[in-house]
Amino acid sequence: METMTCIEDLRQAASRKVPRAFFDFVDGGSYTERTLQANCADFERIKLRQRVLIDVASRSTRSTILGEPVSLPLALAPVGLCGMLHRDGEILACRAAQAAGIPFCLSTMSVCSIEDVAAAVEKPFWFQIFFMKDRGFVRSLVERAAAAKCSALVVTLDLPAIGQRHRDIRNGMGMPPKPRFKTMLDIASKPAWAFGIARGKRRTLGNLAGQIRGAESLGALSQWIGSQFNAPLSWKDVEWLAGLWPGKLILKGILDVEDARIAAKTGAAALVVSNHGGRQLDGAPSSILVLPAIAGSVGSSIEILFDGGLRSGQNMMRAIALGARACLSGRAYIYGLGAGGQAGVTRAIEILHNELDVSMALTGVTSIADIDRRVIAAV
Repeated sequence: METMTCIEDLRQAASRKVPRAFFDFVDGGSYTERTLQANCADFERIKLRQRVLIDVASRSTRSTILGEPVSLPLALAPVGLCGMLHRDGEILACRAAQAAGIPFCLSTMSVCSIEDVAAAVEKPFWFQIFFMKDRGFVRSLVERAAAAKCSALVVTLDLPAIGQRHRDIRNGMGMPPKPRFKTMLDIASKPAWAFGIARGKRRTLGNLAGQIRGAESLGALSQWIGSQFNAPLSWKDVEWLAGLWPGKLILKGILDVEDARIAAKTGAAALVVSNHGGRQLDGAPSSILVLPAIAGSVGSSIEILFDGGLRSGQNMMRAIALGARACLSGRAYIYGLGAGGQAGVTRAIEILHNELDVSMALTGVTSIADIDRRVIAAV
């Protein structure tokens, strides 16, 4: 994997190895994908301040997230169908994250179940959950995450309805799925991927298997999932979930200062500034555009995490400079997973770490705590 020198290299490799339907599922956004594009483009408009002749020989990327030490201010974000990019993908990604000394967050819509991952790794991981109509199922997921000793519960708030993703519909990945002939041909043209998936622990959504009637049928399962995201919701639902969960709570999907102020009063340990990777409200602002206002409003009362468009260590530095305690990244490591399994995820983390380290050196800072608006160029 040494020839993979940037996240885009991993993306290109994954696009060649993984069938288009599954690659597009993680790579694409909703509707015209303008918010997806803005997540990356708005980062590049922020210029870093180059400094010289400052002693940075003793610099370190070490930090803390939710009070826990990390090797760099990064966590691997929850990604649905992660295990369809590579056999046992959630397990491999979690192992890579833990070996690197950073958190991994498992999605409710994962292929490997909570129990599969817990049995295969050495340390606790985070678990992500949605507010779904079936509150009995939500309660059972919380209980399973607690039994697996998950160290934090990440609640995704920005999915009261599922944004339309044109790529998924064209590839037959809608609700319910409608497999296309070209998709079948594409899968047949990637025997290494198909053979690997066939040997994996599961080929459906592991957290739903045995819990939902018809979960073994992809069509019935997809219809059930589609029916779960149109429920009446309020901040009282966060209170209900907090009452069930004995550990740290993270609220993901905050993109507005007013919502951030409410979130900061819930008792949650952290909030994640996120627009769901541009997969929900197309036309919403990029995460980096709204980060400064949210951090300025509530950053002293709740830990601020950042998610959206992070494809480099330079972007990690920009987000931290504008108020984030740490960052979450989904696509960057997913590209690594598709490109090379656990080794690919490890390489993605290495790339982000190395880029952050070099950026610190060239901006004249020696610790994560030193990264603030002073590293942003006034141009």
